[in-house]
Amino acid sequence: MRTPTAMIVGIVLGPCGLVLNLTSTLAPNWRDVKQIPRRPSDLVQHQGIWDICEETESTRQTQCNIGDSLEYFSQLPVQVAKGLMPASLATLILGLVVASLGVRCWTDTPHSLLAGLGGLLLFASGLLSLIAVSWYNHELYNLPAITDSTLQVGYCLVLGYLGSCLEIIGGISLTASFHRCCKERKLKKAATSYSYPPANKQVPAITMATASSVDSKDLEMHYRTPTPRSYTNSLDVLEDERASTHSYRSRLPCDSDL
Repeated sequence: MRTPTAMIVGIVLGPCGLVLNLTSTLAPNWRDVKQIPRRPSDLVQHQGIWDICEETESTRQTQCNIGDSLEYFSQLPVQVAKGLMPASLATLILGLVVASLGVRCWTDTPHSLLAGLGGLLLFASGLLSLIAVSWYNHELYNLPAITDSTLQVGYCLVLGYLGSCLEIIGGISLTASFHRCCKERKLKKAATSYSYPPANKQVPAITMATASSVDSKDLEMHYRTPTPRSYTNSLDVLEDERASTHSYRSRLPCDSDL
């Protein structure tokens, strides 16, 4: 059985969102501070949720672990991002594990319930990271900054938005497996509710009056038993033996002898 398209989309977009959100969480570039007074004009201060770095654009020299004199890390949007981004990554990794067990490309039939649960975890992970990134972006110009400096959005926010959207789309795609799971349960329920007649049950004799009132095709459909797949060969293996007009019969083994 081929893996459903919805599962493929979810299992591909999930790792892509993981890479983007992991980079957004660890890189110190949520906000850029430029044109700092009484500092070199090409100096750029990169502020993240874990560290602050300063980079000189002319020489490409970077210095990290800059002191937080403005209490930037104590602000609520930064504290929320510190909690939600790692939680989002943990939820995403758990969702990818569950989704991988559900998709199971190495087996004939995927486990739709596990794939749907993995999709819910991916969706929740995308929401957590999206809340953190959106809140920080909304309060970006309200956070403490050096006076008369210029504030710009860092690339981590862009990566965070992209990763969150990919996770949400992948999670929604995987949750479509719940519909497939419901269909499988209905088919199993219908199969178990259908009972075949007992083997020792005798078929009632057909009288002339019954035979005249009931069509032969209806009788055939009523008393016909399902044929197992192992006996559905369209070739007649005894055709050569019956068609032989000679008294001599071949002594070579055929399918019926085997």
